[in-house]
Amino acid sequence: MAPTPGPDQPVVNLPAGRLRGAFEDGLAVFRAVPYAAPPVGALRWRPARPHPGWSGTRDATADGPSAPQMYMEGGDPVLGGHGSPPFDEDCLTLDVWTPAADDARRPVLVWIHGGGFVSGSGSLPNYSGETFSRDGDLVVVSINYRIGPLGYLYTGPEDDAADSGANHWLTDQLAALLWVRDNIEAFGGDPDTITVAGQSGGAVSTAALAGLPEARGLIRRVILMSPPFGLDLPAPDASLERTAAYLEVAGVKTVAELRALAWPELIGAVGGLFARTTRWGYWPTPFLPVVDGVTLHRHPAEALLHGAAAGIEVMIGWTREEANFGFALNEVHAAADRDQVAGRIADTFGSEAAPDVYAAYERARPGARPADVLMDLITDELFRVPALRLAEARAESGHPVWAYQFDLPAAVYDGRLGAAHCLELPFAFANFDQWAHAPLTAGLDPAVRDGLAHTMHEAWIAFVRTGDPNHPDMPTWNPYAKDTRTTMRFDSVVTALGDLAGDSLRLHERALDRPA
Repeated sequence: MAPTPGPDQPVVNLPAGRLRGAFEDGLAVFRAVPYAAPPVGALRWRPARPHPGWSGTRDATADGPSAPQMYMEGGDPVLGGHGSPPFDEDCLTLDVWTPAADDARRPVLVWIHGGGFVSGSGSLPNYSGETFSRDGDLVVVSINYRIGPLGYLYTGPEDDAADSGANHWLTDQLAALLWVRDNIEAFGGDPDTITVAGQSGGAVSTAALAGLPEARGLIRRVILMSPPFGLDLPAPDASLERTAAYLEVAGVKTVAELRALAWPELIGAVGGLFARTTRWGYWPTPFLPVVDGVTLHRHPAEALLHGAAAGIEVMIGWTREEANFGFALNEVHAAADRDQVAGRIADTFGSEAAPDVYAAYERARPGARPADVLMDLITDELFRVPALRLAEARAESGHPVWAYQFDLPAAVYDGRLGAAHCLELPFAFANFDQWAHAPLTAGLDPAVRDGLAHTMHEAWIAFVRTGDPNHPDMPTWNPYAKDTRTTMRFDSVVTALGDLAGDSLRLHERALDRPA
């Protein structure tokens, strides 16, 4: 039994039981709050189930384990790491930041972390909800969910739970959203004003969640930061080929044998799947959402074009050099020659069009090396052009979006990273002190950095509160419309531009027109 809460500790009473949090710099914070039953034992590779609750007062003052994932001591050369121990299958928890657990009914921001579907945690310090909660008078919720093989492996027809579909990660996120609807009022939040935001894989999750019939009417707004909507998501049959490869790497023959393995063995096999599925010139994605017709009926890029989800207010954006994140420091790709890159272009555009497309990318970036052409192609193909297509489609249907491009380049590695994937995150959160471990943010001019962070952070807050990102400290930002294609350019000088990325969109229309 937990000790009796004192007057200096915030307490909330929920249907599941009583929670005791902590005051942190003036905010009431509740950590490792369970929103679903632990997905362990018989519940591994099963849809999220309701949490049974607890008796007495549950301590919510410390983060719980993150979802199991690969971990590299010393971090990586871009982010410096994207998840750290402890890890455990019992990870379906969330953190809440609120100015007060009262009846103020503040707007709610739900954050879904990214990480290529294999890494990350909602409790990472760089995803702390502190700045949004304090600066915007918001209730912020950041969630953990199953990732890697535990969240994305499609177990298929041989599994007796096959009728529940794939995408266990999505059932987790839906359970978290339903938890927010049912409980957030106790934390001072308004269940009728929920914005869901995510970056990269978390943005794919956000769109998928918005399109679920079970989520109808629960989400008012979404913020999609660098969604890789260009990913070709598999149907069940194609996904089973990936599952078979994973079973082989894991050294088992059946899903039943896989169920008997401890989670560290499951994570240990991920590296082998990376090796088997990585292709030159493509972003590595050993695990992907599955369009299974049960939990996910369509590609998340289409989710916000249909039914009630079409009326959700949308902000969407990308960074100018998304792909530099994964390729600029990779020696194999950095040394690419013209023929290799032309061959990669031919995959998308066909051999006949490849020379002209290569020349178009060269014109767009004077002095471009073959590796630059490759990275610009991947950026367009995976991020920028699919986001523009969503903006175009919504504008056509009368549901425009607020579009942006993040252009400020990283200073580290002699500028080779450019405005890379993930660089916009510390600006939107305005919390560079929590990113000191990340080489990506090193060396930025403090005055430029902090000024741009203020502009972006306040725009995100304004959008969460009102559905309109405009505020007095920035140029007027109009929605993306067919006649203007307004896109906000976030750089050392913030500017609203018409048709900022239209050349990329029009170039890639040729790929759509390519004969099958």
